[in-house]
Amino acid sequence: MPNTGLTIGDVAERVGLATSAIRHYEAEGLVFPARSASGQRLFARSDIRRLSFVLIAQQLGFTLAEIKTQLDGLPHDRAPTKRDWERISRRFGRVLDQRIATMERLRDKLDGCIGCGCLSLQSCHLYNPEDRVGLKGPGPGLVLGGR
Repeated sequence: MPNTGLTIGDVAERVGLATSAIRHYEAEGLVFPARSASGQRLFARSDIRRLSFVLIAQQLGFTLAEIKTQLDGLPHDRAPTKRDWERISRRFGRVLDQRIATMERLRDKLDGCIGCGCLSLQSCHLYNPEDRVGLKGPGPGLVLGGR
């Protein structure tokens, strides 16, 4: 179904974005409005959901590139279905689960050793004897994990 209805002002008011932000998201390939004979952008109602998703995903710490990668999997010729959105939700959910686990490790270890390998705290010998974490690479390995 082609984009046939909403002006950029309509979409801006509904989503709570400046029209300049919507034009930027269009330039980034996040929305694909049609053009009227006079060149006016015409958005589908489904673009409201796409732009709302962009705003939410940004609040969750995702970059525009990460968001675009996910939105590229949605159809451009029709409104996404519930199944389309569920697929994105599962992928984002896995990333969010990893981020939550990292933040929980940070919360639980921040007041003690953050696994930096500095050996400056008296308790480091409990968490990181002989700087074992340092052998796995730089950075706070006990918190960030996967190193």
